[in-house]
Amino acid sequence: MSTPVRRPVASLWIGERLHYLNQLCLLSHVRQGHPTTLYCTDKVSNVPEGVIVKPATEIMSVDMDIVRQTSESFLSNVFRYKMIQKTDAVWIDCDAYCHRPFPDEMTHIFAGHGFRGALNCGVVYIPQKGALMDQLLDYYDNLPEAPAWFNKQQRKKIDKQDRSLPQAVRIYNAERTAFGPQAFTYFAQQTGDYERALTHDVLYPVPFQLNDVFYDPHCNVEGHFTDATLSVHLYTNGTRPWWRKNPPLPGSYADRMCKVEGVDPAGALEE
Repeated sequence: MSTPVRRPVASLWIGERLHYLNQLCLLSHVRQGHPTTLYCTDKVSNVPEGVIVKPATEIMSVDMDIVRQTSESFLSNVFRYKMIQKTDAVWIDCDAYCHRPFPDEMTHIFAGHGFRGALNCGVVYIPQKGALMDQLLDYYDNLPEAPAWFNKQQRKKIDKQDRSLPQAVRIYNAERTAFGPQAFTYFAQQTGDYERALTHDVLYPVPFQLNDVFYDPHCNVEGHFTDATLSVHLYTNGTRPWWRKNPPLPGSYADRMCKVEGVDPAGALEE
């Protein structure tokens, strides 16, 4: 029985090589029937078969000088909404594992995560046309002197920045998350879309603070899941260096999912 073709998903990769966890997560969407596109700023040597590769410039021009002065996450935070607007695909971070396919009828896909109630945008879909999309893109395309939600201390940090720096760099230096969850949460609150957020178990069943459980063969990761869980975020940015440089322990969630997706961890470790 063939796998049904589902709604498209897409992500962005900056660099020349994927880690095995990224291969694993991309392949999980392919297996669930989602046409999966990886937009790349470089030629990536180890993209798994079944993943569609396209240049990131199909979505937007990429200023690598700004990326080098900020981070890869800065570019991806801008990129995801422009990608959704142009392609109507669901954005997936490269460390989001597809537990179950995204229903075609879901018009808003985002959720809170962690213990603070802020929305995350690691997996996100919003309508291509609407107030939330308009406000997000206007923010990125016309950066303010300071984001509207900044407090006095954050505004002082911006004021101390060299005015010859690009405005994106000045804001980033004042607050690293000003282009990610902070922006998405603020604008969703302004447009009323905050109330559309899914519960954390749908997209982020395991809290960021507990991400070691993915590598522990004695932990019941699936105990965090519910019948509503669609995606499992593996939080590679917070993964301890040892786990990134070594294959997962036999029987751990990461090991078991590698077997499901046919990924050899030893062939794509962090160098």
